[in-house]
Amino acid sequence: MRSVGSTMSAGAFRSDGMEIETPWHFHDLHQLMYAFEGSVEVEGESARFILPHQFAAWIPAGTVHRTVIQNVRSGSVFFRADMIDWTVDRLRVVPVPNLMREMIKYAMRWPINGREDSTSLAYYECLARLCSEWITEEVRLTLPSSDDLRITAIMNFTRANLAGGMLQDVCRAVNMSERSLRRHFLKKVGISWEDYRLRLRLCQAIELLDNTKMPIGEIAAEVGYTSQSAFARTFKSIMGMGPAVYRNVEHPSRIVSRLISIQDRVNRSRVVIPAHESWSHRASYFMPSPTPLGELGLVKAW
Repeated sequence: MRSVGSTMSAGAFRSDGMEIETPWHFHDLHQLMYAFEGSVEVEGESARFILPHQFAAWIPAGTVHRTVIQNVRSGSVFFRADMIDWTVDRLRVVPVPNLMREMIKYAMRWPINGREDSTSLAYYECLARLCSEWITEEVRLTLPSSDDLRITAIMNFTRANLAGGMLQDVCRAVNMSERSLRRHFLKKVGISWEDYRLRLRLCQAIELLDNTKMPIGEIAAEVGYTSQSAFARTFKSIMGMGPAVYRNVEHPSRIVSRLISIQDRVNRSRVVIPAHESWSHRASYFMPSPTPLGELGLVKAW
């Protein structure tokens, strides 16, 4: 990551082949996180985001978050806070147009712990200006999170019984009436239980499309659809393309190897960062009050 005392305005961090589970932390830089293939997860204070390779996460400077990366080709681009004109004050998922994808890949040429030069600065200034436009478009394929015990129980049961679990089954499992469950879930989460289950199904389908060779009909059944055509219609309505098209889109990792030399590749390793350790040499603990996140051991990165 960025070296102690670094004055880099912008730079990249590649996490290829790593398994990373960070504690809650924040940066003094804006972060654009992207999976070249497969998907990564990032969680904010109110929602968990699944990022397949069609989307990126925009994480504004100072935003509390934690990330999970499991052995996929991925990376992040960081910008000094004043390089982005338009202020976004929360984590969001944005679609990745071809130009953004190509520019993120080439940005890996300049790591955040390297040295800044006139070429890198000009490149990142251009990318930052374009990001100011790109981050205005938001994708809402998110999985809300909650610290409410009943909501957590509902979410866990729904996830464990995604293929066949019905609302009645959830109600029996958590000992709530359908009316109470619907009302409580909507109030605490902001979306209906049916909408939550739909998002779960799509996220699971994306994982299977990315990481297996299962036929699409089997994937549809695995995530709870009795009709492959209904699954395809739903998938397209959210993702903007059908599951077959999504699976056949060229993975950016096939291109990135042509842009970045093997000497620049990150060694494959496992990185697990417990909450009591710092995320970088410059990290310091920040314990806000009265927010519950303070109890988790919040780390400032860089």
